[in-house]
Amino acid sequence: MIHRGTFNTAVELVRAVYQRLNNCDRTSRAFSRFECPDPMLRSTARRSIAYAVIHFTIIATAMPVLLGAKVARAESDFTYQEVMIPVRDGVHLQTVILTPIHHNGPLPILMQRTPYGVPDKAWDTIPPMLEELSKDGYIFVFQSVRGRFKSEGGFVPGYDAKPKNPVVVNESTDAYDTIDWLVKNVPCNGRVGIFGVSYLGFTAAITLLDPHPALKAVSEQASPADQWMNDDLHHYGALRLSYLFEGSIMTGTDKNKNVHFKFSDYDTYQWYLDAGPNSTFDDKYLHGKVTSWNSAMAHPDYDEFWQQQAWTRQLHSSPVPNLNVAGFWDQEDPWGPWQIFSHSAESDPNHNNYMVAGPWYHGQWQKPNAVGIAGYDYGGHDTAKEFRHDIEAPFFRYFLHGEGERPAWRMKTFESGSNIWHTYGEWPPAGSVATKLYLRSDGTLSFEPPSEGKPYREYVSDPANPVPYRTRPMSPTYPSGDWRAWEASDQRFVDHRPDVLTYVSAPLENDLVVTGKMEADLYASTSGTDSDLVVKVIDVFPEDFQSPAWNVDDGPDPGQYIKSLNGYELPIAMEVRRGRYLKSFEKPEPLRPDVPVLWNIPLRDRDHVFQKGHRIMVQVQSTWFPIIDRNPQKFVPNINQATKDDFIKATQRIYSTPTMPSYVVLPVVSGNPGH
Repeated sequence: MIHRGTFNTAVELVRAVYQRLNNCDRTSRAFSRFECPDPMLRSTARRSIAYAVIHFTIIATAMPVLLGAKVARAESDFTYQEVMIPVRDGVHLQTVILTPIHHNGPLPILMQRTPYGVPDKAWDTIPPMLEELSKDGYIFVFQSVRGRFKSEGGFVPGYDAKPKNPVVVNESTDAYDTIDWLVKNVPCNGRVGIFGVSYLGFTAAITLLDPHPALKAVSEQASPADQWMNDDLHHYGALRLSYLFEGSIMTGTDKNKNVHFKFSDYDTYQWYLDAGPNSTFDDKYLHGKVTSWNSAMAHPDYDEFWQQQAWTRQLHSSPVPNLNVAGFWDQEDPWGPWQIFSHSAESDPNHNNYMVAGPWYHGQWQKPNAVGIAGYDYGGHDTAKEFRHDIEAPFFRYFLHGEGERPAWRMKTFESGSNIWHTYGEWPPAGSVATKLYLRSDGTLSFEPPSEGKPYREYVSDPANPVPYRTRPMSPTYPSGDWRAWEASDQRFVDHRPDVLTYVSAPLENDLVVTGKMEADLYASTSGTDSDLVVKVIDVFPEDFQSPAWNVDDGPDPGQYIKSLNGYELPIAMEVRRGRYLKSFEKPEPLRPDVPVLWNIPLRDRDHVFQKGHRIMVQVQSTWFPIIDRNPQKFVPNINQATKDDFIKATQRIYSTPTMPSYVVLPVVSGNPGH
């Protein structure tokens, strides 16, 4: 048997050889073609190679039994280089360049710009999200945005979208300057692509405002577009409390790491409830150290502070091919990709604007696999691998390598319910008809408008006992756990609360396909002077949807019963609207007590099949805690400065009359809604 020391010596020799190679100008790693300008180093390296070969020749026959274990490669398939790239204001940005060793010829660059940290070494194995891309060959570049980790400057998430003069810098100018440096200093084929999810999606998308000539392909994935209107921090002015608080701490506390807040209560619902009004958080927990929290508190309305960050207001064309990606159950940025897609479509003569939407939570398409969400499965599809293999990799292959075919479609979606991929030449597709589904005062849903009868249903909303947005005990937002999939979780945990109104249809006699934009129009009143309304459209599975997976006599194993889809209430669309902004997002106004007004609540774009035998459910409530902060239900000029005494109970009424009908709008493509 070969001695362990002999084997280890050989391994260390090869490591040393590769280190020597890294000090030389390499045109090839083939020993016979090895070039090095230092004669002594060249000679030493060659002797070391020969010595290593002798050792490995001796042990070759014993390799299968050595130590009874698999031998790891001594080197990655990528070279690792860290540089500090200068940008126009003199700031230097930490940048990691990973170049594949075994690909011949010049390669394109594919980059990500992130506030969450860059690789600290070459990969031992390719990350799953990059496996399909790496097969085509790319120089991967990762950059810490300014003010994060080793990058200089200050990190201000969401600052001005575009420079107003030559000395103003932002993510757009930093990306431009980085690309310019890369194509001048890194051997490549002159083509650059940029992509990423969430904030990385934003840093990719914003390059569309002023793209560098070398930028040939973009894929923004779950990019925010307007942090007040409907992305991470607010939904139509309603503050996303838990997300803002925990997210601000994660990136705004320590520039060199991601920080997670330490909750004193295991159930974060209880912690946020005990914490009190928004006005107390800084004094209690942040002490003036988290800029993004204090900025949000100082700007409750849609003022210039937020409008100048709504960068898609400046986007009116498709200058570079862009693959937009959205998740129908994205719990963070479900709205931004649709806005980017819509604004880019204003002028797209070269057919550069593409959209993909699937049944995903935030970034699920870049996970190792995506075969389901919460309790719902995708019918045997691994939608993450299908996306990366069939959509993302061919997109970059065509625009950066010049191989394959240009996408012929405009929109591609994975339709939930049927679990089928569809492509469309336009959105919404032809034949999608806006169809009203009415909320009736007897608690039913019908495609027939209401007749005379009881005019409304009502409930009492109490900010001291808000409706939880997911089941308790509630885990923190970060590090992510239950947070990821909550938008697809079973809603039975709230549908019998006295402060949640539930409306249900009869079982459907045919499949009902809804493809396009959904919304709700409700006539509602409150006894207070401010209020929130939350609307949920839900697919209710039959009680006998699945046969038990256990022997009926023995019963289920512990924890198995709850995993069944029998009676599952799957949310298809959920949204909140804040009453003070019904007339104006910029200038809030109090509501008139007990006076019904029309509430329009957009429910975004969807592609879903309510299957035969299923029922449609609509839930209406006024609290959704702590993802949405508690509305005091008493109008105060700055809602973020409300005190404990401002919070009051209020009676909310939802009307269902011929003159004040409440309904949801379904974009029906097929099916016979009334029968």
